[in-house]
Amino acid sequence: MTDTIDAFHRGRFHLLQPKDGGHRAGMDAMLLASLVTGEGAIRVADLGAGAGAAGLGVAARLDAAQVTLVERSPLMAGYARRTLELAENAVLRPRAKVVEADVTLRGKARMEAGLPDNAFDHVIMNPPFNDSRDRTTPDELKAQAHAMTENLFDSWIRTAAAIMVPGGQLSLIARPQSVAEIIAACGNRFGGLELTAIHPRPGESAIRLLVTAIKGSRSRLAIRAPLFMHDGAGHPFTQQVDDLNNGRAAYHREGR
Repeated sequence: MTDTIDAFHRGRFHLLQPKDGGHRAGMDAMLLASLVTGEGAIRVADLGAGAGAAGLGVAARLDAAQVTLVERSPLMAGYARRTLELAENAVLRPRAKVVEADVTLRGKARMEAGLPDNAFDHVIMNPPFNDSRDRTTPDELKAQAHAMTENLFDSWIRTAAAIMVPGGQLSLIARPQSVAEIIAACGNRFGGLELTAIHPRPGESAIRLLVTAIKGSRSRLAIRAPLFMHDGAGHPFTQQVDDLNNGRAAYHREGR
């Protein structure tokens, strides 16, 4: 399998990825990383981390953040480990580690896999977004990354709630069609949901949904102003999206 080394955040960190197999990280991961805010040695778990793009995006922007990259696939976990060994990532390496584990594990099995209760201030996730019945791709690794199993959001968000401290923040990016499942999965575990739809341009339908929520909060759901990727017919990003994509800004919550 051919590999590539790709620069993110204008070269602040690099990612080793399979060129033709598996899911290649891009803007989704960087927008997800932009949702994490905080000061000091905050502890962040990136569930379904792949080669580590979103988690390392957090570590590159927040100089003291401690990041755990959680990945089920032995192959992609290997890419995450090799990514951390890149010379370009030497400054991030002491603050990041890889845990090879299935996000859906419960109880003792989950803790033995390296995901203890009440261990993280933030949990971020970019869950598989296609229904497993959809025809997605003949590439098996990419299909695993993109295929959504039954009750996926419930199982992933259940794990997020278990490993997060009270008052911790859940952040995820998904397709807008998943909004009902996400809200249902948060249930009594998380409140204060803030939803932001991402549209290519004004007048075009949303293609992604950013979600943040707080463990144990009783605040009501809020739908925020949309984010537009482009101003006009061309491909340049809006200044806000470009800043989020390149780690120059965070997408702060409006409330707690």
